[in-house]
Amino acid sequence: MGAGIVQVSIDKGYHVIMKDAVQSGLTRGINQIHKGLTTSVKKRKITTFQRDQIFSNLDTELDYRGFDHCDMVIEAVFEDINVKHKVIKEVEQHIPPHCIFASNTSALPIGQIAAASKRPEKVVGMHYFSPVDKMQLLEIITTDKTSKDTAASAVEVGLKQGKVVIVVKDGPGFYTTRCLAPTMGEILRLLQEGVGPKRLDAISKAYGFPIGLATLMDEVGIDVAQHVAEDLGKAFPQRMVGSDVNVLRELVAAGFLGRKTGKGNYMYEEKSKERNVNSGAEDIYNKYRIEPKGSNEDEDLQLRLVSRFVNEAVLCLQEGILNSPGDGDIGAVFGLGFPPFRGGPFRFVDTYGADKLVARMHAFRDLYGPQFEPCQMLLDHAKDPSKRFHPSPKKQ
Repeated sequence: MGAGIVQVSIDKGYHVIMKDAVQSGLTRGINQIHKGLTTSVKKRKITTFQRDQIFSNLDTELDYRGFDHCDMVIEAVFEDINVKHKVIKEVEQHIPPHCIFASNTSALPIGQIAAASKRPEKVVGMHYFSPVDKMQLLEIITTDKTSKDTAASAVEVGLKQGKVVIVVKDGPGFYTTRCLAPTMGEILRLLQEGVGPKRLDAISKAYGFPIGLATLMDEVGIDVAQHVAEDLGKAFPQRMVGSDVNVLRELVAAGFLGRKTGKGNYMYEEKSKERNVNSGAEDIYNKYRIEPKGSNEDEDLQLRLVSRFVNEAVLCLQEGILNSPGDGDIGAVFGLGFPPFRGGPFRFVDTYGADKLVARMHAFRDLYGPQFEPCQMLLDHAKDPSKRFHPSPKKQ
């Protein structure tokens, strides 16, 4: 992740110091960045001279040499609050007073990270999506103590990096990870019910997701899915239910982390476009088998997945995590692959009908549990047909 952030920064003219604790980590980062730029040369996006010119914007260090001249530090260390605290304390010993500290985290509340800072007004979240050079969204997270100039500077950096930027309030999972968590929970539930990875991919792609959701699970990383499920399960115990997190724990223990380890829901072999289902993962799903309670039709399975995503998105607006429905739609489409032609979760509600969606969710709730309970804002829209998240299109 860190190397990707560096790449999208140096190729926009920023001078960057990439720091790691060990030389092997720096070497991996350097190789990844050089490979990414060389790929651009092969695609004739840039010349070899431009590649070398961009690469010259990069310095590497094993210590904090040069940090006294930095305007912003973006950390991308492991998702552990103790590690984050250690890093922020170290960094603040070497940076100038005006320097901003940005944390690239997908779920840890920025307020908790900033608790270790001497200057919480200079701390902000900058949540990039992997792979950084391809994923367009940047989710910027502000706390009650983040100053306006710090937030504005983070937005400016993101825009210069070529990102589509949304600014959200702090909280467990922010916006995007909060929407991803219940969706991942329902993906896991369907796999436990015997909906295999290939069928799950087929029905989700047919609904408009750019990639199948079983494949998405592998791309995100099953270890990451476990981490998010455990953390947000503690924060939102009423909604993050319906599937068994022990399934994820067993998959991780077996080494089935997804594409990065070559085994997840699928088997990934080099130079092979064919992907076979991982029988070892299927055995684990069968061990935790849940008998289906309702319809097994594609449309019902699709709506189970989408309704939990949409409900969490609307709840984020209700709680003030999101500033507007438009930000929610942009974040969902550009960061999480919500079906683009459906316009995002808020446009989906306007189009599908809040009353119709609430009725379906109540039926799902009665079958599967409280994870399908519609939030108050969704209920309000269902009761009043005049309520919309976006203005009605003008008639020609």
